[in-house]
Amino acid sequence: MKTLYGTLCIRENPGCLFIATNRDAVGHMTDLQEWPGAGCMVAAMCGSTEREPIVVGKPSTFMMEFLLKKFQIDTSKMCMVGDRLDTDILFGHNAGCKTLLVLSGVTTQSTLQDPSNNIQPDYYTSKVSDILELLGQ
Repeated sequence: MKTLYGTLCIRENPGCLFIATNRDAVGHMTDLQEWPGAGCMVAAMCGSTEREPIVVGKPSTFMMEFLLKKFQIDTSKMCMVGDRLDTDILFGHNAGCKTLLVLSGVTTQSTLQDPSNNIQPDYYTSKVSDILELLGQ
């Protein structure tokens, strides 16, 4: 029903914006299970409306551009920390930030080092708490 309602809103209201937070194909509910992510519903809406959304979440720089205007911080002074290559690290690259991949989440070291992977972080570590050790030096 929600897909039907969303489709009707987008198709029948000329000024209606189609906004998606992300296009993640899967999410991890546990260490052992991948569940359908928001991208699955976005794909369904794209199919039923024949429109593409405005994506405001990572890796889109939509929110970063808003924050830069509001706070006037230079991205060269930022580091994007995250556990996904295709969202977090790509977002950091797109925004002009340094990037730190944490291997305690979605991305594994084997995925990072796979020859087919073309998204490389500036730095990577095994767990978030390693940052505390680095900051203490």
